[in-house]
Amino acid sequence: MAGFKEQSTQKLFERKFITEEQLAQIKSYRSLGIFSLNTELKMFLYLSVLLFTSGIGILIYQNIDTIGHVAILSFLLIVTVVCFYFCFKNSKGFQKTETTFESPVLEYLVLLANILTCIFIGYLQFQYKPFGTHYGLATLVPTIVSFICAYYFDNKSVLTIAITGLAAYVGFSVTPQDLFHNDFYSHLELSYSAIILGGLLILWTIYSSGISLKTHFNLTYLTFALHMISIASISNMVNEYDGLWLLFSAVLAGSCFYFYKASYDQKAISLYVFMILYVYIGINIFLFRVFENIDFSEIWMLFVLLIPGYFIGSIILFIKLIKNFNKETAE
Repeated sequence: MAGFKEQSTQKLFERKFITEEQLAQIKSYRSLGIFSLNTELKMFLYLSVLLFTSGIGILIYQNIDTIGHVAILSFLLIVTVVCFYFCFKNSKGFQKTETTFESPVLEYLVLLANILTCIFIGYLQFQYKPFGTHYGLATLVPTIVSFICAYYFDNKSVLTIAITGLAAYVGFSVTPQDLFHNDFYSHLELSYSAIILGGLLILWTIYSSGISLKTHFNLTYLTFALHMISIASISNMVNEYDGLWLLFSAVLAGSCFYFYKASYDQKAISLYVFMILYVYIGINIFLFRVFENIDFSEIWMLFVLLIPGYFIGSIILFIKLIKNFNKETAE
């Protein structure tokens, strides 16, 4: 890694992006052997938030009969209010551009306050049903709170919770473990909802870019939109409804073309990689559906010989595309 950095720095100097004096300063700084613990500390802060909220959930579950509902709700409310008090006290207020707290601890305090708000509203609805049988409101209210907190405090983690809550309100899960268990195959309306929501997220990124509103949130929105639209489309490309697989193939092709351009605009390798994977899966399903009624019994040996080369060629092409993307975005 050190050798790679030295070579990269030397190339910058040779291309006259940095001066000889700057090159000497960079080498002098690297010789000090200083390294940052910023990432590690933030990881521990994030884990502490998860462990604390998980601990509260376990405490409620194990002592629900002895502690009492009112006491638990009161404790959650007090802790949530205290967290929000410190967040608002140290916040710079809402700004359209990217902002940060002076202390990174406060960013995770916002996350903690938001998660506790979701727990409080969910537990309140489960036990006392203030929203009656309108269980969707119990999802929508913390979702709205999460969006407000995400934009006011400029917190991407809270924005992720908000988008997940919005997806849950529409009717499907977008967590990694549940994403492929959504029943798109049996319920077409769920597929349409996923595609429409993904499209709305794209439209919001276009609108927010036009008014310069938290444009650094766009990658988060686009990532969710890519997964929603692509998985819903791919799931329905294998269904048995006549003609619909062609419709979803067109949707997948159009969305992937948009995300291809968006990945370059955002210079986001993650968006580009997932777009390629979805395109690859979609092309294979499309070819299978086109040739499924053709009898290949007489030339099946040819396919057996071609399949290894096909997969090897796919891997080589994938690597080449990634290299080209990195090269073009770096220039």
